[in-house]
Amino acid sequence: MKAILLSGALALIFTLIGTRYAIRFFAARGYGQLIREDGPTTHHTKRGTPTMGGVVIVLSVAISYLIAEYATGRSPSASALLLLGLLVGLGFVGFLDDFIKIFKQRNLGLRSYSKIIGQTLVAVVFGYLAVEHFNDVHGVRPGSLHLSFLRDLTAFSVPAVVVVAFIWLLITGASNAVNLTDGLDGLATGASGMVFSAYVIINIWQSNQRCSRPKADLSICYNVRDPRDLAVLAAALAGACFGFLWWNAAPAQIFMGDTGSLALGGAVAGMAVLTRTEFLLALLGGLFVIQALSVILQVGYFKATRGKRLFRMAPLHHHFEMLGWAEVTVVIRFWLIAGIFVAAGLGLFYAGWIAS
Repeated sequence: MKAILLSGALALIFTLIGTRYAIRFFAARGYGQLIREDGPTTHHTKRGTPTMGGVVIVLSVAISYLIAEYATGRSPSASALLLLGLLVGLGFVGFLDDFIKIFKQRNLGLRSYSKIIGQTLVAVVFGYLAVEHFNDVHGVRPGSLHLSFLRDLTAFSVPAVVVVAFIWLLITGASNAVNLTDGLDGLATGASGMVFSAYVIINIWQSNQRCSRPKADLSICYNVRDPRDLAVLAAALAGACFGFLWWNAAPAQIFMGDTGSLALGGAVAGMAVLTRTEFLLALLGGLFVIQALSVILQVGYFKATRGKRLFRMAPLHHHFEMLGWAEVTVVIRFWLIAGIFVAAGLGLFYAGWIAS
């Protein structure tokens, strides 16, 4: 528990202090956000706001986790290192996207296929290592061949290639969904912080009820590899999000950019894989699912009707802006929706334990 509290507190402090200096650093070099011309006109005033703040989030999480582990006499686990690799890898893909936008002064960074290639490489390496390597003393690997909702479905296993493909789909989907949500000041940051906070609770519960503990009830325990270390990392992710939110809340003084949104989205999916809650993520991250679906529905409806729109603008948060809602109103109400989904996911997770 000491490591969990220390990791979260350090990440919060590092982002609070580090983001302040990042704002000055990026502003002095003209690393400002470019705004879509077809977006809400109220966003045009945000042009030039420093971006790539996700660099601070990623660095704060990695440093805080490592300090907390070594300060409490432990070494980083395979699961946590895999998740850190996923976070850094997707953060690097997002950084390239952000840097190209700034360097070429256009609202298009990496081409869509280039971004997908980058996400695919990182996701496939993560998935392969998670399900094929790093057995612990009990023979448990970070990832599972039993795709899960609340715990492993032990009735059948899935071929490794199918699991890796599913992990790729989950990671690319989640990273892009968080990226789509990152369109209003503080929206994605606050929602991500809530989801990671939920995973702190889930990992603590799994650690206390894991199958490898002495006298565990094998009929209801959780067959996970490193839940305690994942709780430490989840706390760092939550702390970093809330620390960054201080500067990212409306009116935002800095944006996380694709550097942050791709990294956080990938970390959310990676956490689901490593905790055996892949399908529960659809509920815990319900806001991200809604945002992604709004874009899919908009594009599909536009093509099917040859030019008609289902929403005034997608993602969904822009639709409500176009209806006249103030940006802060949209953000707060979407935070409430995110919180309801997180609470429902945690409630279902606990109900699954009671019903076992």
